[in-house]
Amino acid sequence: MDVHVPASVSAGLRRKQIDVRTAQDDSAGRTSDDELLTRATALGRVLLTQDADFLEIAARWQRQGIAFSGILFAPQGTPIGRLIEDAELCLAGMTADEFRNRMVHLPLR
Repeated sequence: MDVHVPASVSAGLRRKQIDVRTAQDDSAGRTSDDELLTRATALGRVLLTQDADFLEIAARWQRQGIAFSGILFAPQGTPIGRLIEDAELCLAGMTADEFRNRMVHLPLR
């Protein structure tokens, strides 16, 4: 999970038994966005972010054929409850193959 996502989202997902690893947990709080996505991919994790820079990064990586494990993107201002519910739905309902090299935009509705 990117540093731009509020800690309350991490806590809410953990309460729902979702395995969450934040950039801070991984000592990657000051890592570049490209490095953070590379690390998430190496760990086989989907990156949840509210950093719009990842829109460009994902598009660039897709154009260049660089594989990544997937991104859940929610714009700043997305209500926390909605973000938790929609992230849970995606993480519980999609496989790693379905996430691979994709960006899923939240909120879903």
